[in-house]
Parts: sequence; structure tokens; C-alpha cells
Amino acid sequence: MAKKIKRQPPSRIRYEKNHPIVSCRVSRDIFDRLVEAKEVEDKSFADILKIGLGKQEVQAEKIVEAKKTAMEEGYEKGYAAAERLYKVTYNCSKCGQPTEVTSDEEKQDISEYMRANGWSHKECPQTSQGPTL
Repeated sequence: MAKKIKRQPPSRIRYEKNHPIVSCRVSRDIFDRLVEAKEVEDKSFADILKIGLGKQEVQAEKIVEAKKTAMEEGYEKGYAAAERLYKVTYNCSKCGQPTEVTSDEEKQDISEYMRANGWSHKECPQTSQGPTL
């Protein structure tokens, strides 16, 4: 039985005529650089080829710089928010300036002071009555 030849529609024939396939072999180093450029610049291999031919503007440096700036701003905002939420300070008894609690010794002293002076939860789980079974 003879193989049936698949007929292509005229639109596909025109498309392939106007958009020919380009294929070439490159070294692993060049291929790795192409893949890296593709990921960093968020472009296709065809776009990278167009950039190489000067048919498309290179905006990679602007994009990379914008991403870097956005990441730095986000980091600074997140760090500042976490610091406001979690940083423990007290005023120095000599100069009155805020001092950050960082050492294990300070943390231990504060813990002992709080226990000795009866500090507890606002609503302590041990004193509140839970449901009985």
C-alpha cells in the first residue's frame, strides 16, 4: 500500500515560504551564552538574532538595571518592616539612647527580669479556661 501524501493548505505553504527555518551548529559555550541571554532578557532565539543584525533595540541593560533596582527597593522595604516588627530595643540607663538586644546574655537577663516581675501574656493560656470534655 502506498503512503498517502499529506497535502498542506496554501496558507501554510505561503507562511513557510515567507518564514524559512534557520539552523546552525554552535559550540557549547556559545549555546550556553545564548540560553543565558534568552533567560535574562526574556527574548526568543529569533529576537536575539534580530538584535545581532541590528533589527531590534537592545534594552537588556535597562531591564537588568530596573530589576536590580526593584529588588533592592523591595529588600529595603521588607527589611525595614521586619525590623519594626521584630527588633527589641531598650533605652540605655546612662545616655538614654535606644540599644538593640542582640547578645544571648542580654536576652537571658531580660527573660529572668520578666519572670521575676510577673510579666505574662495579656490573656495567658494557663489562666483561661478552655472547653471541658
